[in-house]
Amino acid sequence: MKRLVGLVVIILFILAFSLLLVVAGGSIVPGREVRGLARVYLNTSYNPWSPYFTVNSPESVTSVVWDYRGLDTVFETMVFYLAIIGSIALARGYRKYIPAKLDYSKLGLSVIVKTVTRITAPLIIIVAASIALHGHLTPGGGFQGGATGAVAPLLILIIFSQYYLIRRGVRKESMLIVRSLGLTGIGITAIAVFLAGLVAGVHAYVLQNQAKATAPVSAPAYIDNQLISGTLWFFNIFEFFAVLAGFTIVLLLLTIPERAYQGGGGE
Repeated sequence: MKRLVGLVVIILFILAFSLLLVVAGGSIVPGREVRGLARVYLNTSYNPWSPYFTVNSPESVTSVVWDYRGLDTVFETMVFYLAIIGSIALARGYRKYIPAKLDYSKLGLSVIVKTVTRITAPLIIIVAASIALHGHLTPGGGFQGGATGAVAPLLILIIFSQYYLIRRGVRKESMLIVRSLGLTGIGITAIAVFLAGLVAGVHAYVLQNQAKATAPVSAPAYIDNQLISGTLWFFNIFEFFAVLAGFTIVLLLLTIPERAYQGGGGE
């Protein structure tokens, strides 16, 4: 009965939303005209002909996230980091519980599922890394790549068990180190151009990417003729590791056996 009610609710929602789109029409669907602010972003994200007014990245969303409003993104990353710290604080005091004489081969799901996961998990990490590394060129970025990569440890936790990851060094403590290194990299990238300006004796800004009329110093837009869009590539890399490690920490904490909180056996 509950399933039938749920199905009816979903169908009614779809019908109501479809009717709203049909009736409201033009007031909901965006028009063809690009707004003035959006036009500025599109015209300046990648504009090598205007070196003092460009991000040198063809991906406008990443340009906005890490350049136009980079300070907001740094604070959002810190909020996410503090949320992870809060989760760790809630789990303080639990005793690592690994049963004695544990037969790992009997944990998790079937051999077929485990074999498929051994193939797909590395592919997930590869796709996630590609999303992060190409975030300045195509839709994606460090957060999207990290969130995608976190699917791999999630699958392993479900299909192999938490102990499988722990035996291979994927622990809360090691992931916290990776998370902290990612945030440290973001912080260093944020002040790198500013420090370069100080060394060169010219004015520069914190979170500056490309040169400005009043701050003529830039992060390298190309490395070996490959476009990296200055600081954007580095921001995405460090954000990838920070987000991947952060989500992995949360997943590990959520799968702690209840007996570990009840003073279960030690490691």
